[in-house]
Amino acid sequence: MPPLDTQAQSEHQTTSYAFRIAIVAALGGFLFGYDISIISGALIFLKSEFNLDPYQQGFAVSSAAIGCIVGPLVAVALSDAIGRRRTLVVAAVLLGISAIGTALPRDMLQFNLFRIVGGVGVGLASVVSPMYIAEMAPARLRGRLVSVNQLAIVTGLFIAIVVSYALSFSGSWRWMFASTALPAVCWMAWLTVLPESPRWLAARGREPEALALLAKSEGPAQAETALREIKESIAEETGGLAELFQPGMRLALLVAVMLAILQQMTGVSILLVYAPTIFKSAGFTATSDAIWQAIPLNVWNIACTAVAFWLVDRLGRRPLLLIGTTGMAVGLIIMGLCFQFHWSGYPVVAVMFLCVGAYVSSLAPLTWLIMSEIFPTRIRGRAMSIAGVALWLSFFIGSQTFPPLISFFEGKFGSPAGVFWLFAAVCVFAFGFCWRLVPETKGRTLEAIAASWKQRGQG
Repeated sequence: MPPLDTQAQSEHQTTSYAFRIAIVAALGGFLFGYDISIISGALIFLKSEFNLDPYQQGFAVSSAAIGCIVGPLVAVALSDAIGRRRTLVVAAVLLGISAIGTALPRDMLQFNLFRIVGGVGVGLASVVSPMYIAEMAPARLRGRLVSVNQLAIVTGLFIAIVVSYALSFSGSWRWMFASTALPAVCWMAWLTVLPESPRWLAARGREPEALALLAKSEGPAQAETALREIKESIAEETGGLAELFQPGMRLALLVAVMLAILQQMTGVSILLVYAPTIFKSAGFTATSDAIWQAIPLNVWNIACTAVAFWLVDRLGRRPLLLIGTTGMAVGLIIMGLCFQFHWSGYPVVAVMFLCVGAYVSSLAPLTWLIMSEIFPTRIRGRAMSIAGVALWLSFFIGSQTFPPLISFFEGKFGSPAGVFWLFAAVCVFAFGFCWRLVPETKGRTLEAIAASWKQRGQG
């Protein structure tokens, strides 16, 4: 056994290395958040310039989700064939193209087409970034490192809304979209220094390279053990789609797909996208004022994500999910009451804080984390792609239907309160699902988690 000071130094080195890798990879999450959020500030101007009805507004937001649905399907072939890192480079290129295209459209058809291109990049990054980080991370740090991706997402949301606010006084919505090009180019450059995933290398028979990387991420003493576990896991896997439907794996796939759907259909992610529009409906009539209210909300978003980052490897995944879904249900019920009884202005902002805080410390980061943890190496790309398609299809449906639903409830009942109560009901279902089926994965290796599903299938 190495002396304690040597062991501590080794752990410090592996921790530092793992965090550097995670931060660069998580820039995909930053662009994911930035690209999805920039539309929230620009939507008010797009609505005015192109005279959009509620359905067209919904499609302007949700068109990116069409690409996001395609992205995970492409990720299956790309991440398994050319590796995780190169797939992230492709995502960066697509996001850069989208930034220019959405800044210079002559009509909404062109705008939506380039939003779809960017959506493919977001879809790739949303699956491959957390998968890559999970495969690079030592078990003791995996929860926090994959949560770096969520921290990057909410930082992207925040920076996008700040940019939107700064440009809102001049109405420069084209520059809002063009601004995405800068982080896309930076990410593309930084990706060139990242290594490939050791688990992907081992699956391709490149064991010396995998061992060298594991020595950096796990430490020299644990590297050979980690490589042996990876090889044993790979030897037992067929790598085909049929494996996903074997006993045990079926349950893992159900957990991943349902978490992906619930992350979007509980409604809080949709509220974040439409936050300036909601604030405008809640009494902040000036466009800049409505966008401004979203800035402290996104600061809160980052703070709560940081809390989740600190708690996820201490408290565990399941407790955070159960606490978060409860807080979301309570917040959404109160949000409905605000609109039902016309409590406008800052009460709506306060309730948004509750909803968002509960969401970003539970379902938002933990869906991606658990999806990246629970599958064997050879089918992880396929499984996460299926779950990713479910997530982005849910986002598309939610984003597309939110403005028409608001319009329907206002026309039929004189208030949009019923929309928020529908979301609250979904949160109650999410609590029950997490309580019953989601396993605790804290502190376990990816190989041990994969093996546990097979044991449950045999039980």
